[in-house]
Amino acid sequence: MNGILGTLIVIISVVGGYILSHGHMAVLIQPFEVMIIVGAATGAFIIANPFSLVMKVVKTVPALLSGSKYKKTTYLELLGLMHDLFVKARKEGLMSIEGDIEEPEESELFGKYPAIMKNHHAMEFIVDYMRLIVSGGMNPFELDNLMSVELETHHDAAEKPASAVNRMADALPGFGIVAAVLGVVITMGSLDQPPQIIGEHVAAALVGTFLGILLAYGFVAPVAVAMEHRAEDETAFLEVIKSCILAQVQGYSPQIAVEFGRKTMPPSLRPSFQEMEEYIKEQR
Repeated sequence: MNGILGTLIVIISVVGGYILSHGHMAVLIQPFEVMIIVGAATGAFIIANPFSLVMKVVKTVPALLSGSKYKKTTYLELLGLMHDLFVKARKEGLMSIEGDIEEPEESELFGKYPAIMKNHHAMEFIVDYMRLIVSGGMNPFELDNLMSVELETHHDAAEKPASAVNRMADALPGFGIVAAVLGVVITMGSLDQPPQIIGEHVAAALVGTFLGILLAYGFVAPVAVAMEHRAEDETAFLEVIKSCILAQVQGYSPQIAVEFGRKTMPPSLRPSFQEMEEYIKEQR
């Protein structure tokens, strides 16, 4: 929603200001300038990045329109799942959750929390580390180090699409200049034409520079920043899981273990202690 609203504001502000300043909209419609700028930038993007990263960007950008999937209710589901998992392990022994973590899609415990089940990375993180805990042999310090390494690796990988798009944004003004220079070349070849024709060619050349800068700072760079926020949201979610699991391994009760996770949450999404307690009671 933010992406659509922001895009509309950029377009209305730029185009509206131009029209209100007595500009002619037809002058800005230069499809061949757009072809040069967007086509060259896209080609450079494909040259610079592996195909897997290009495809990841293609998949990620449309997903930005739906906004972040991490909301307060999602975090509440996570706390509920971790609490139920820890309670079962505490009451019935660690081996009692082996079936749940080996086949979570068949687990009644996991099935109560559909938002978490749909989150591939979160599920993989929970299942992998609970499996390590069940198998034994790792102390909390070793587990903390291993989790930190994985989270750092995951975050670096998640930020690569944003970094690639940001570099594309940096290149767009340059391709705008390329389009402008080509427009000047066309103008120089038309010096024998009437002033009106020459003026149209000059205007088209200047529009190339304008489009390159507008696309870079009005659209592509903000998309890169939005992708960075998306990667940070996912890392923050995994950090909560890490805090809960480490507290459990250190011997804290399920209630205190999920409280560790709650304190790790982003303040804007963190449920109150009462909200968390009420949600957990409802799930029982």
